[in-house]
Amino acid sequence: MIHPNDDNGDVLRRMEAKGDSLTLPRNVDFTVVFKDERSAEQFAEHFRKQGYSVSVEDSETVTEFPWDVVVVKHMIPSHQEIGDFETSLQEIADTLGGHNDGWGCINQKG
Repeated sequence: MIHPNDDNGDVLRRMEAKGDSLTLPRNVDFTVVFKDERSAEQFAEHFRKQGYSVSVEDSETVTEFPWDVVVVKHMIPSHQEIGDFETSLQEIADTLGGHNDGWGCINQKG
């Protein structure tokens, strides 16, 4: 497949190079980070109400944004779908002072 030259395209190319069949659906973990627990929990609740599996953790990985929220979406990892979901996450995160911090999934060999 041909992927755009951006961060998501780079990840998808690396996945393909490792033999991943990007046509197979799987759980994709999207991480959004926040400055405080209250904002993280509000964000998480928004997506729980939509039926997503969501976890909140004080990871302290980044001092300024120590709260990680992971939203799990079952999907085929296409550039378009990933970008669209990241946009919907960011729209809600913007209202709470958070921002997208990447995504990941387990490779699926076809």
